[in-house]
Amino acid sequence: MTDVELGGAIKRLENFEPFKMMQVKILHLSPDWRSIRLLLPLSAAARNRQGTMFGGFMASLADPVAALACGKLYPNYAAWTRKLTIDFVRAGTTDLELRFEFPIELERMIEKELQEKERSTPTFEYAYYLTDGTPCAGIQCSVAIRTPGYRKGPIR
Repeated sequence: MTDVELGGAIKRLENFEPFKMMQVKILHLSPDWRSIRLLLPLSAAARNRQGTMFGGFMASLADPVAALACGKLYPNYAAWTRKLTIDFVRAGTTDLELRFEFPIELERMIEKELQEKERSTPTFEYAYYLTDGTPCAGIQCSVAIRTPGYRKGPIR
């Protein structure tokens, strides 16, 4: 991805309507989408009654990140968030930085499963940090990576 293409990707991501509404800023986006850092400002709209970050804002930003990275790395497959868990360790009293890294060992596992089963459901771990670098919330996100047109059976 060229610098111009990367700049366009950053602009599109910042203008993605849910991110735009939350005033998200892209701090870092590697050309291969394996490393992403996003700033979630503690704006008036993002504050809960205690004056700290509303958990719904944190969930809304965390939700698509891993699936977007998988979509970029596996463009011939559909990718979506299957399960998202957030462990709120401490109150979000400042702007928050979401830090996502795509581990190479997880990438190898995904590629093996896609070759063998044409599907994979990896779980990514990433986190939110306060402005001083203190961890604020841990995220576990399972992403469904499937062949186009995949149909799951009925919900149990």
